[in-house]
Amino acid sequence: MPVRVVDTATPSSQASSGQDATAVQPSPPSCSLLTAGRCFAGTQNVSSLQKDEALNVPLADTPVVTFWEGEIVDATNYTFFTGKWEASAEDDVRHWSKFPSFTPLLSQIEADGGKSVDLSNYPYIFMRWKEQYFVNVGVDCGLTIAGFYYVCFSCSDGSISGFYYDPNSSPFQKLELKCTNEKQSGFTFSSYELQ
Repeated sequence: MPVRVVDTATPSSQASSGQDATAVQPSPPSCSLLTAGRCFAGTQNVSSLQKDEALNVPLADTPVVTFWEGEIVDATNYTFFTGKWEASAEDDVRHWSKFPSFTPLLSQIEADGGKSVDLSNYPYIFMRWKEQYFVNVGVDCGLTIAGFYYVCFSCSDGSISGFYYDPNSSPFQKLELKCTNEKQSGFTFSSYELQ
C-alpha cells in the first residue's frame, strides 16, 4: 500500500493564506502499526443492498494488486471534504459517518468544515485512498478504479476499515484489513512540491 504524501504547505502559500509561515502544524499520531512496508490482508464486500450486482464482479485467479495514492486528513492539508472525484460534501458526511470513530467529530465538521479539529492525538487516522492503476492485471479485467476509498485506521490495533465511493458503482462497498505479522514488503515515498 504505497502512500504518496504531497506537502503543499510551502512558506509562500502559508503566508498568502494569512497563516504564520513559521507555525508548526500538528502531525497525525505516530503509530508503529502504520509504517513503510507493513502488510495488511482482508476483504472488500459489495453492499448487501446490491447483492445482484455482486454477481457481475469478475473473479480473478489471483488477488488483484493495485497502486494507491493516499491523503491523510489532518485539517490543514486535507479536510474531511474531498472536493474532487465527483464526491459532494453530502457524500463525504454520509461516508465518514459510517465510521463510529467519526461520530464525536461530526458537529465540528458541520460547523466549520473540520478546520479547527485537532487530530494530532486522536486514536484514529482518517484517509482517502485512490487507486491509480492495476499492477498485475490489464485494464480489460472488468474492474474499475474510477472511485476512491474513505478510510479509517485504528492506531490501537492496526485495523483498517473503509468504504468505496464511485457514483457508478454499488454504494458502501466495505473494505476491512488487518495488520499481518508477515515479513514486511513494499515501499513508500514522499514527494514535495517546492516553489
